[in-house]
Amino acid sequence: MGVGVSGWRLARAVAMVGQLGVVSGVAQDALMARRLQLGDPGGHVRRALAEFPDQEVAERIVRKFFVPGGIASGTPFRPVPRLGLRPNRWRDELTAAGNFVEVWLAKEGHDGLVGVNYLEKIQLATPAAVFGAMLAGVDYVLMGAGIPSEIPALLDALAVPAKAELSVTVAGSDDRHIVAFDPALLLASAGNPPRRPRFLAIVSSDVLALYLNRSPITRPDGFVVEAPSAGGHSAPPRGRLRLDDTGEPVYGPRDRADLAKVAALGLPFWLAGGQATPEALADARAAGAAGIQVGTAFALCRESGMTPELRRRLLSDAADGTLEVRNDPYASPTGFPFKVAKAPGTLSEEEVYAERPRLCDLGYLRTPYLKADGGVGYRCPAEPVDDYVRKGGSAADTTGRRCLCNALTADVGLGQHRRDGYVEPPLLTLGQDVSFLKGFLDGFPSGEYGAADVVRHLLGAR
Repeated sequence: MGVGVSGWRLARAVAMVGQLGVVSGVAQDALMARRLQLGDPGGHVRRALAEFPDQEVAERIVRKFFVPGGIASGTPFRPVPRLGLRPNRWRDELTAAGNFVEVWLAKEGHDGLVGVNYLEKIQLATPAAVFGAMLAGVDYVLMGAGIPSEIPALLDALAVPAKAELSVTVAGSDDRHIVAFDPALLLASAGNPPRRPRFLAIVSSDVLALYLNRSPITRPDGFVVEAPSAGGHSAPPRGRLRLDDTGEPVYGPRDRADLAKVAALGLPFWLAGGQATPEALADARAAGAAGIQVGTAFALCRESGMTPELRRRLLSDAADGTLEVRNDPYASPTGFPFKVAKAPGTLSEEEVYAERPRLCDLGYLRTPYLKADGGVGYRCPAEPVDDYVRKGGSAADTTGRRCLCNALTADVGLGQHRRDGYVEPPLLTLGQDVSFLKGFLDGFPSGEYGAADVVRHLLGAR
């Protein structure tokens, strides 16, 4: 659902009505820092940081970023360190604390279940981010956009807590590269070991599910089986990429998971993508699933982190049947297809995309690569074309790439303002199947609904 859209308010609302509420764990260091610079409305970030196990870290973060009353309109946000292989204690502190804050707030005041979702592609942040979420008592970790084979072992180590490492893909290198993390060095006063959360691997095929299940070392505690229509990133079609007349990837029978084979593994699984109806829930259970994962319906509810203006625009389009979501094969720097909701003033419009200066200053989706001198550099196909080519990338790979890092923070009202007056435009993602919305919204004449309304609808109670 994008950075901050599935935030603590939404996850808390879902958990409080008996379901698993999930926060996005991506870029939580930047979101925490920017909220503090805006004056921390409601005091939520500082309230959570007051419960962080290492108060020296918490106080250092508040001193660095908190601005009473908030920064002046148009003032650029102070940056956080970018991800990299070289150890950086300050970066790890911010990453761990940001994830702690989001999960702690989602779990505050109730005993419901809360999970956190990560992208496998963002390997450099994962160990510190997961440990921060575990310190807040997160119940589930979910991960997709890759092959998360090392996550079960990572969770085992962090629950000790012990030194942990995670393999990092470095383009052009045959050697193993790792990002190392030592909880004891970062949080010497962490106190009792954190509880190990359950791990759900997000997969698009039974083949990947069988692969991860083959060994206790890689075996998750369950799966989310995601169809190509699910929001955000989705796996590319198997085999040679073919595009239809509208330029979207063509999926075929090979891209549909064999649910009988997944069920035969004996682990719980949930279905995602086009599941937001009571009938879909019933069908999922009949196929052996424990339930469903729903994104779009929650992304547009009042507890969503999406700015009210953007959310209301999408709801209005959904109500009159004009909401369109495209599976763009090129928008994401990751190379994975990415669902883009069409909306004026966003990067879904070619003229808005063309006007945005190409830059990469957040860098969560940068790819490590092997430089000619043997060192490791970082590149992103959404950065300036000349820079990307100079770093060994192909100019063809830059075509159509959007800067998701900056655009997704803009979706939740935390986009960067630059000194020349430039403001980052948003880019919205939803699931591609929005057909359920029109009938669902008929029950809410105001166009506004809450997370509890979605749950009641799915359970057939409305």
